[in-house]
Amino acid sequence: MRMNEQSTYLLNEKPCSIMKSFIDRTTLFAFDLDGTLAPIVSNPGKIGIPDSVRKEITILNHQAVVAVITGRSRLDAMQYMPITPSYLIGNHGAEGLPGWEKRERDFIRTVIKWQNHLELIFSSKETTGISIENKGATLSIHYRKADNVKTAHALILSAVNQLIPQPRRISGKYIENLIPDGAPDKGVALMLLMHHAKRQKAFFAGDDETDEDVFRLRDKNIFSVRVGRKNGSRAHFHLRGQNEIVRLLRGINYIIGQTKK
Repeated sequence: MRMNEQSTYLLNEKPCSIMKSFIDRTTLFAFDLDGTLAPIVSNPGKIGIPDSVRKEITILNHQAVVAVITGRSRLDAMQYMPITPSYLIGNHGAEGLPGWEKRERDFIRTVIKWQNHLELIFSSKETTGISIENKGATLSIHYRKADNVKTAHALILSAVNQLIPQPRRISGKYIENLIPDGAPDKGVALMLLMHHAKRQKAFFAGDDETDEDVFRLRDKNIFSVRVGRKNGSRAHFHLRGQNEIVRLLRGINYIIGQTKK
């Protein structure tokens, strides 16, 4: 597969033909959840996968190896899933990987220490609108509801800098995600899943900064799609928005259906 410096819009004739020549029933298909299978909403507890997407991902799950790799915890993600995929990986890649159970328990212990330390720091500050979410193997600090988000963010960054061991920090919109040192990111997780599933090729679609860990791999055996174009993204291809996911899934299912004939 040709490696472009800039991503190409996928749902045109030539890019679709490239996808058709790449994927088959032996490909591992992996997707992010929020912003990819489900539209982004202001309240993360109210996401929903559209019925049309549910139908297509269910068809795909019946005929190929499917993985969902999400920033949510596995327990949280499960309640929104219309399928039981071959792999459900949570916490940006740090939870649910086969063979990583012992290290995952170490990540959980580190996160508990961070939470205790942060609560101690925040207890002596004005932290209205800041909330800590312990997701098990990772920790997220939300500040969307803060009266002054700039002040709240500065306070959070100051507190995070005091944590031992220092986390890998992934910033989002009004959120800071804290990842334990040594925890796999989504790129590492996908490579490990390919090895575990004995798949030489993978297809991955995602929409946010954590998904760039896959896109940056620039591996010829990984077909990468960003949901929503972004300057500087390393994805090979992009969709215009989450509403095009159903067209993508239909196309994938059609291609796989053709390979059976």
